[in-house]
Amino acid sequence: MTERLLDVNNLVTSFRTAEGELTAVRGVSFEVDQGETLCIVGESGCGKSITSLSLMQLLPNNGQIVDGSIKLEGQELIGLSDDDMRKIRGNEISMIFQEPMTALNPVFPIGFQIREPLKIHENLSKKEAHLKGIELLKQVGIPSPEKRMSQYPHELSGGMRQRVMIAIALACNPKLLIADEPTTALDVTIQSQILDLIDELKEHYQMGVVMITHDMGVVAEVADRVMVMYAGEKIEEGDVETIFNQPQHPYTKGLLKSVPNVDDKEHNLEPIPGSLPSLKEQIDGCRFYSRCEFATDKCRTHSPETFKVSERHSVRCWLQEELTHEPKANHS
Repeated sequence: MTERLLDVNNLVTSFRTAEGELTAVRGVSFEVDQGETLCIVGESGCGKSITSLSLMQLLPNNGQIVDGSIKLEGQELIGLSDDDMRKIRGNEISMIFQEPMTALNPVFPIGFQIREPLKIHENLSKKEAHLKGIELLKQVGIPSPEKRMSQYPHELSGGMRQRVMIAIALACNPKLLIADEPTTALDVTIQSQILDLIDELKEHYQMGVVMITHDMGVVAEVADRVMVMYAGEKIEEGDVETIFNQPQHPYTKGLLKSVPNVDDKEHNLEPIPGSLPSLKEQIDGCRFYSRCEFATDKCRTHSPETFKVSERHSVRCWLQEELTHEPKANHS
């Protein structure tokens, strides 16, 4: 039986600004099992990256988790001291950031940056950490790893730097890997190699993976389950086949229609009209209301409940009310 690894319940993250408090993540709940890849998708500004930074508790100084629970193998992470959280980061939870050129320190060689987590978390000597660093670089497919250990980030290509980031993230065999748009700045060939690599390493280490992306092509390639976010809320969740073949939320359908299909010459791209609402905007009803062709007066005035379509498929939309009468608690 697969073990539950991560359990996030009713996560609320907000930011203090000169204009008041802005809520970026609104009552989001999800789980990740051991050896499973959950893709969190949605357009820029929907709260995907803030959700991942909340899991790591690496929010900017003006950000804070104001409600909810984050449990890793049953251990509550919210409320841990900075020292205790530092022991978990890089050791039990690791993160691959969106842009390796800014995530890697330009003034230190690659070897130093790989050795440090090994010395801190694994108590290895400098020599032991160096040898393990070479092994890690080999594992992620970097040629001449001994030479790379003495090179600086600017001496490597974008794909190489991303592989170094993966090597650092995997240095201590984490239970959970968070990948925030790990292929955004890479060309298509390298992107595919990086996704295959993450998938292979997930299988090898039986890690849980949370992949943040706006690219439905990436989702199709790596996801076991998909969580769709819009304006800080989870609006649909299900296994990858269900989301692609039987999407229920108008926004999810819109995302899929906006993906190019090279196999279908008749396929026309259909952009979703409008844009995300501002975090400052007070919205009583559905946050997708102004962009939805099926919106009703109820959508404008009442925030939707989350309806359970099947055992592992849920959708937050009033259109579902006529199809099912089994709403879940409205914190998802």
